[in-house]
Amino acid sequence: MSTLLVSQSNYADHATPHGHPERADRLHAVEEALARPRFDKLIRREAPSGDLMLTELVHDARYMARLRDARPAEGIGQLDPDTFVSANSLAAISTGLGGALAALAAVLLGEVDNAFCAIRPPGHHAEIATPMGFCLINTVAIAAREAQRKYGAERIAIIDFDVHHGNGTQDIFKSDPSVFYASSHQMPLFPGTGAASETGVGNIVNAPLDPHTDGEAMREAYLTRIIPALNDFSPDLILLSAGFDADGRDPLAQLNWNSADYGWLTGKLMDVADRRCGNRIVSLLEGGYDLKGLAGGVSHHVAMLMDGAIGRLDE
Repeated sequence: MSTLLVSQSNYADHATPHGHPERADRLHAVEEALARPRFDKLIRREAPSGDLMLTELVHDARYMARLRDARPAEGIGQLDPDTFVSANSLAAISTGLGGALAALAAVLLGEVDNAFCAIRPPGHHAEIATPMGFCLINTVAIAAREAQRKYGAERIAIIDFDVHHGNGTQDIFKSDPSVFYASSHQMPLFPGTGAASETGVGNIVNAPLDPHTDGEAMREAYLTRIIPALNDFSPDLILLSAGFDADGRDPLAQLNWNSADYGWLTGKLMDVADRRCGNRIVSLLEGGYDLKGLAGGVSHHVAMLMDGAIGRLDE
């Protein structure tokens, strides 16, 4: 496999208060993990700026105006108890979006097989009209719409393995049968959505997991629910909301996955991509707040994307 790594040079421009779990150190930990010799064959690019007007593909027409109004001239402003916008946050979300769209183009034009985007802040909680849950814009949702609008991909699948349910992505696509959304997540947990009964127009599959369960419960959920439904949908492209906060060390949740679980899951999704959509996968970083857990999960995820095998990984 040829795998593109898109990284975001201005990741620290989105500032959060001291002690906030969604911090610039997260991407530093990812960069260090992917700098090891195991990852020398990655194709590496810095994310360009993206056009924030594209937010109107998934958010309402006043969405960006509200973010600009909330942005302080200096320092950090607060959108809700958990979500912050700083003076330079819009530059950071622009390169996050630009990175996702650069990866999308490279995959859909056949330059690479798949891609991982090391970007922040996360996006899957941002709803049609409301930023929330550390998220300012829903980057994966914009990428899905751009794949349809610009590249003619008709059927897009979004698989979300962040420990928190992607309420924003579900909110955006729940009435659109051309986009399949599946999520495994802890329940109960923020944001409180993601019950198995939430099925949209038949395009939503939620697999809630009980607190303190481990990779075995995750495997069962994917093998019995998510992967069969994904195969039936037969996507033209698979997008991943790649959160690494189901790791047992993460401070914001109580699932007990380990780094190897992310490798197993990535391999299963690659099997579907091989059968259904010419290996086309674009993975976007979402959560993951324990730095060691994040680095380990990303390492196994990207190693599997590269060649379908973990090989030797020193955690």
